[in-house]
Amino acid sequence: MREVATCGFFILLFDVALSLAGWAGLVLLECPSCGRLAGVWAFGAVKWAILHVFTSILTDGKPQAVLGRMVALLCLLSPVFESRHLLMASPVEAYMGPSLDLSMLLLGPMSASLACLVWEKGLCGDGKIRKDTNKLNAGQLLMRMVKYFKPDTIHLIAAFSFLILGVICDTFIPLYQGNVIDMLRGQVFQISFCHAVGQLALVSLGSALFSGMRGGIFMCTLARLNKRLKHLLFHTLMQQEVNFFDEIKPGALSSRLHSDVDRMGRTVALNANALVRSTVKTCLMLTVMLGLSWELTVLTCIEIPLLAIVQNKYITLSKELKDQIQDCHAQNKDLASQTIGGIRAVRSFKAEEDELRRYNEALEQMCAVKRRSGIYSATFGFIRRLVTLGIKILMLLQARNLISSGRLTIGSLVSFFLYQKPMSNNLKEILYCYGETVSTMGVISKVFSYLDRTPQCKKAGELAPEKLQGRIVFQNVTFAYPSAPPDKVALKSVSMELQPGRMTALVGPSGGGKTSCVKLLKRLYEPQEGQILLDGEPLHHYKHKYLHQKLAVVSQNPVLFSGSLRYNIEYGLEDCSIERVKEAAQKTNTSDFISGLENGYDTDVGECGGKLSDGQKQSIAIARALVRDPQVIILDEATSKLDVEAQHAVLQEILSCGRTVLVVAHQLKTVEKADHIIFVEKGAVVEEGTHQELMAKRGRYHRLKEELFSQHS
Repeated sequence: MREVATCGFFILLFDVALSLAGWAGLVLLECPSCGRLAGVWAFGAVKWAILHVFTSILTDGKPQAVLGRMVALLCLLSPVFESRHLLMASPVEAYMGPSLDLSMLLLGPMSASLACLVWEKGLCGDGKIRKDTNKLNAGQLLMRMVKYFKPDTIHLIAAFSFLILGVICDTFIPLYQGNVIDMLRGQVFQISFCHAVGQLALVSLGSALFSGMRGGIFMCTLARLNKRLKHLLFHTLMQQEVNFFDEIKPGALSSRLHSDVDRMGRTVALNANALVRSTVKTCLMLTVMLGLSWELTVLTCIEIPLLAIVQNKYITLSKELKDQIQDCHAQNKDLASQTIGGIRAVRSFKAEEDELRRYNEALEQMCAVKRRSGIYSATFGFIRRLVTLGIKILMLLQARNLISSGRLTIGSLVSFFLYQKPMSNNLKEILYCYGETVSTMGVISKVFSYLDRTPQCKKAGELAPEKLQGRIVFQNVTFAYPSAPPDKVALKSVSMELQPGRMTALVGPSGGGKTSCVKLLKRLYEPQEGQILLDGEPLHHYKHKYLHQKLAVVSQNPVLFSGSLRYNIEYGLEDCSIERVKEAAQKTNTSDFISGLENGYDTDVGECGGKLSDGQKQSIAIARALVRDPQVIILDEATSKLDVEAQHAVLQEILSCGRTVLVVAHQLKTVEKADHIIFVEKGAVVEEGTHQELMAKRGRYHRLKEELFSQHS
């Protein structure tokens, strides 16, 4: 459809040129009215043939039907109108032939083009324009984006009101400047001159005042919009299932949350501001310019389709490059975040040079895309300035003729040129806003796709009993990771039971399915078959917050957040007193080292707990679990970094209140103390029982005892 629009512009320009030539011929002809009417029909037929050939050249011999209808309308509109004028003429007033007013001549093609557009797009036509899904989707995206401005309706009304007032003042500034210049040449009263200067000063002051207020309100509105969108997007991301974050890298999501939201808000808000301002100003300026000189105005308007053609081509080339640059930014941010976050591993394997090489390659890739974008931008700027220069030279030549014939004064010419430059800038700004908005459709669509995404997990229920026993049952649970190959299953029909007041140990070789069981208990994933019951109810029947308060998990490498020790211990709890925090720390023998710190519980742990040792991190994580007073505790190698005394104290505290305890461990002493041991291998339960029972069976547990446990005993 873009090619059709471009051909339509060229056809319209060529038709105007042919009409100007025909108008000049009719001015020179002195023939009767019927002869003039016959000449109009003959000229229409000739123009139809010429435009048909011109259309075939533009479309490589394959003209589309919509262009054919446009050509017919352009050629037949004037003859049909004149024929109707002849038939409807009264006997008293004879038909005088077609109007030789040039403005009427230009009105005809413009009206025909508008009628063709309305017909093809809205009423009939072949439906191709209406079925342009890209434009339809772009319009729907913009309308949806506009709805997010609803809370700022009052602000927008005020901003657009000031915008209109500022535009009106801007429009009259060049006109009053021309009036003052004309007064300088002649003999005028001092009062009239002062009045003209006062008018100029008044509109200039109004322009500055209203423009400043308009800009300030728009910026305030944009800040409020960005805040709402970021909050909404972050909330939506937090609701997604874990597999969503496995598939999409954190750097890409962070880029969408910050850069893309800022860009889409800025594009819609500021471009709407600029588009409305430029459109209103263009219409007002065009009206004044036509009053000053319609000839110079026509030359100015010729610049519009030429710049539109160049702009459309530039938009096509730059849109893809902008998307590539955005992807490169997200990739570079993610690469830098991974390297800096894993600096210990990088330093341990002496991989600094490799990481530097990878980052440099990513930068080179982004620079290559930016280089191509810069070349396209420079070429576009050169062509645009070349077109503007050519039009300006023609205007100067025409202005000389108009002044010589007395149809234009020096003051009017100065006023016109003062309008001409802003007029061109307004048109460029309109085209730029259009191009910028189109190029941002991909960003807006991506952000909305995240906002519309429905989490691929079961919705949490409303169950929250006051008392919870903590009995957990796996019933024929089969689970495979969504990103894993179809034939790779993590758990195969696993059935087991965790009893309250007892410690169950989950053991087995690496990759056997122990971690998958823990992830299912945390509801990070949902099983494809079977179900997990807590006190006889499926896990998803419980309230999300209630479940994770009553079921606490401590991993081998716990995640701590930047902030104080107290913040990390009470993380996720509301109205947690310092007494509860201290009590939980005492139960894990953590209070001693905390009290030795200068700021105590207000000590900052650094980014991801970088200021603490691995054992201290585990102690804080266990205290974070105990402060919730959970009924079910899952220890995934959670005490491996603690000394023997601390491990014994932690296990005694955890088992003292009749809790359900699941231990995933490789240490022999921990496993031997378990009330029940479940041996998992290749995603299935192979053996289960006490330590003595399993050793007596001399099965898989017995055979792998030395290999699996002895090195840790």
